[in-house]
Amino acid sequence: MHWLSQHAGFPKSRLAVHAETLVLLSAAAKTLETEAGARPNFMVKSRDVARDAALRAHNERRKLAHYKCDNSAKV
Repeated sequence: MHWLSQHAGFPKSRLAVHAETLVLLSAAAKTLETEAGARPNFMVKSRDVARDAALRAHNERRKLAHYKCDNSAKV
C-alpha cells in the first residue's frame, strides 16, 4: 500500500476498477494468511536430501530390472 500511495496517489485518486479489485483481493488474502498463521514462504518446499537419494536409487534399480538383453548380434 505504501508504494501505491507514493507512486499512484491511491487513496486520493481512484485506480481503475480492475486495479482496485486486485488491491482489495491481495489485502484480503494477506489478512487471511496472517489470521491462519501461514508461513510467509508457503510455496518453498523443504529439501529432503536422503529422500531424494533414495528415490534416485530406486529409479536406477527399476531401470536395471527392466533391462532387455539384445542377443541378436552374431559372431
